[in-house]
Amino acid sequence: MACLVREAAAAVAAVSASSSTTKQAHLNGSTGVLACRRSSFCQGASSRVSWSRCRSGERRAGRALRINNVAIPVKEQENLTDNAASEGEARPVFPFTAIVGQEEMKMCLILNVIDPKIGGVMIMGDRGTGKSTTVRALVDLLPEIEVVAGDPFNSSPQDPELMSEEVRKRVQANEELPVATSRINMVDLPLGATEDRVCGTIDIEKALTEGVKAFEPGLLARANRGILYVDEVNLLDDHLVDVLLDSAASGWNTVEREGISISHPARFILIGSGNPEEGELRPQLLDRFGMHAQVGTVKDPELRVKIVEERGMFDANPKSFRVNYDTTQKELRDRIDNARAILSSVKVPHDLRVKISQVCSELDVDGLRGDIVSNRASKAFAAFQGRTEVTAEDIRAVMPNCLRHRLRKDPLESIDSGTLVVDKFNEVFGYST
Repeated sequence: MACLVREAAAAVAAVSASSSTTKQAHLNGSTGVLACRRSSFCQGASSRVSWSRCRSGERRAGRALRINNVAIPVKEQENLTDNAASEGEARPVFPFTAIVGQEEMKMCLILNVIDPKIGGVMIMGDRGTGKSTTVRALVDLLPEIEVVAGDPFNSSPQDPELMSEEVRKRVQANEELPVATSRINMVDLPLGATEDRVCGTIDIEKALTEGVKAFEPGLLARANRGILYVDEVNLLDDHLVDVLLDSAASGWNTVEREGISISHPARFILIGSGNPEEGELRPQLLDRFGMHAQVGTVKDPELRVKIVEERGMFDANPKSFRVNYDTTQKELRDRIDNARAILSSVKVPHDLRVKISQVCSELDVDGLRGDIVSNRASKAFAAFQGRTEVTAEDIRAVMPNCLRHRLRKDPLESIDSGTLVVDKFNEVFGYST
């Protein structure tokens, strides 16, 4: 701890020194700003002390403080994209169409890509059933979107609801926005992440070197208009669950700390996976997932052998294995793009909407989120089939996944909640069992 205190004190002293001394301290990786930047002490609670000292030093020097937003330059963003591409080549992803079985999980993921407003998907099942592999394989199927070049929040150049405050001001000033095309992001939220890293925090390096209160965006900023994936979500710390609940409910992330007050859009597809044997998920967060997929271990010996063989071929030569699935991957990608294009024209007949709400009512589903998600998911399913009108079969295919996790748990009930939804659907829609 004493060593960390000496590092912070050296960094603060570097700010109040002359410009040449400041430059030298910045270049010195052991005692200067970089050491303070890497120090967990400066990123923890004691960073407030360093920041207050830095502010008082700036006032004594007569320099005014300004609030600045950290934006990624266009050139730097291109470099990051190139680095990501090279990393993807070094670590190939298992092809989505090569995954054997688990049709329910794959369907839920595809429907959320077609209509992100469904609200994400929660995947629960046994360990070793390919949950994480399937989610990460979705990266190859994600479509491209238009973003404001250089904006760290992936702001939309057209939709005001998906613009950051800085971009809105530029629009109001009639400034022409530079537009770039980017593939939808998939951001992993590790279990050990800190709240500062998730929400964003003050940029200590800029504070110490330039005397500027600058905001460093977190994972929620990167996930805006993309996918936020949480593996083992049922083991996530409560304080991070609270952050996700707030952002998922409002679609915005608000940061109030260290003299920084900033809000930015945080609309993302929330995908979580976990093993129910390792712990239950809080009901508040579970209700935020639009769909719920139940994954089980494959029992058919032939399928198990096929899965083992495919995984062995992928591990032996990933690139050539992926080439074998280029055609099917492209066909599925085109099918998703076509579904997204016709989604706005898909209609649900009034009598079917009434029956959807009747099923939700008779199952005692709390709130109206189940009705809304069932309508959206059935429209996305119909669009994926290339149709512009929803049928009862479309609703039957998605309704168990939309309502299963919203039913009240009965500890004495042995039947699966998905089966309860199917039975009630058959009763209301007049299907014979």
